Amino acid sequence: MFILAAAAQCGNVQVPGELVGVLRMIYNVIKIAVPLILILMGMIDLGKAVISQKEDDIKKQQGIFVKRLIAAALVFFVFAIVQLLVNIIGGSATTSCADCILNGNHCDEAKQNSGQVVSYNFNR
Repeated sequence: MFILAAAAQCGNVQVPGELVGVLRMIYNVIKIAVPLILILMGMIDLGKAVISQKEDDIKKQQGIFVKRLIAAALVFFVFAIVQLLVNIIGGSATTSCADCILNGNHCDEAKQNSGQVVSYNFNR
C-alpha cells in the first residue's frame, strides 16, 4: 500500500513522505476509531443488560457505559490538547513539522527552508 505525502522538514531532518503518510494514518485511526469502538462496546453491553431485564445488570452496565463515554472523550480530546500544546510551546519549526505530519498542512515549507538538510532513507 502506497501512501503519498509530502516530506516534512523537522529542524535539520527531512522526514520522508512515506513515513509522514503512515504516521498521519495511524494518528487519524487512533483519534477516530478508539472512541467509536469504546462507544459501540458500551452500547452492546448496555443492550445485553436491558434485554436480560435484570435491574442490577442494567445499573452496572450504565456505570460502565458512562466510564467508556468519558474514556472515549478523553482519547478524542487528548490529541487536540497535545496539538495545542505543541503550537503554544514549540517554535515555528516544531509547529510546522507537527502540522505537516498530523494534518498535512505546511508540508511545502520543507522545500522552501534553506540550510543543511539531513535526509534519512528508511527503505533499506
